[in-house]
Amino acid sequence: MPDKDMRDVYCETLIEIAGENPDLVVLDADLMGADGLPAFFKKYPERAINVGVAEANMIGIASGLSAAGKIPFASTFACFAGRRVYDQFFISSNYAGLNVNLTGSDPGITSQLNGGTHMTFEDIGIMRNTPNLVIYEPCDAVSLKALVKLAAASPNCTYLRLHRKSADRIYNDNEKFELGRGKVLRDGSDLTIIAVGAVLVSESLKAAELLKAKGISAAVIDMHTIKPIDKELVLEYAVKTGAVLTCENHQAATGMGSAVATFLAAEHPVRVLTHGVHEEFGEVGKLPYLKERYGFTAEAIAGLAETLK
Repeated sequence: MPDKDMRDVYCETLIEIAGENPDLVVLDADLMGADGLPAFFKKYPERAINVGVAEANMIGIASGLSAAGKIPFASTFACFAGRRVYDQFFISSNYAGLNVNLTGSDPGITSQLNGGTHMTFEDIGIMRNTPNLVIYEPCDAVSLKALVKLAAASPNCTYLRLHRKSADRIYNDNEKFELGRGKVLRDGSDLTIIAVGAVLVSESLKAAELLKAKGISAAVIDMHTIKPIDKELVLEYAVKTGAVLTCENHQAATGMGSAVATFLAAEHPVRVLTHGVHEEFGEVGKLPYLKERYGFTAEAIAGLAETLK
């Protein structure tokens, strides 16, 4: 069942961290309502900055705050976080060895009616080029809260892909997480589905049920940290099942699946099918239509998985 809006959990988590750590600050590029941050701005106005429609400047300010010992979280839509500010984030934040936590909301089809200009299918591929950057995408409210706390404590820069609206609950409240360590949600012996994000993790679990009805045992892994990828877990399940299907709300050529395929090609070649967007732009639509349009449904995932066996 859908849980509360992820953006509300994001804000609540930042408020909680700020109550414990006076160095946490929040920046936003005039999207406070969309990103769910009004409550933080009200609670800690002295530690909240709306930079206006000036995303690149936001990263410069965040980098300066980090250099002064603060822990900045800077939020905007993923299309701006992934494309518009990459130079500033690469040089002023990452190259400088600072700790800036950049949040890109509404990645991929979750931007829905904002359409193709805002439908970010390339941000993971862009960000993966950055040395030592941590890239993560929680699939539900529980993982979001835990991973944001870990990011705040990390010495590295981080990039969070944030699904803004409600998402199916996947984890129990007491689940423990580590950045860089995937989670096995379902064991299996015939093939492994490695998924990421609120849309694809939920649908992959449903796909595994459809496959079970056909006598196919599919493991499902939530690869919430895209960089660094959990190589140990990927290798374990590639050896165990002999076939891997990756699923992500992103261009298949450059995202999480690309990282998995590159690693396995060198370490343990098995058949890998990378599922995502293939050489297409986004389009306007509601989430149910877009899931059908791009093959992000349980039925489509199960169909692809069957081709691996």
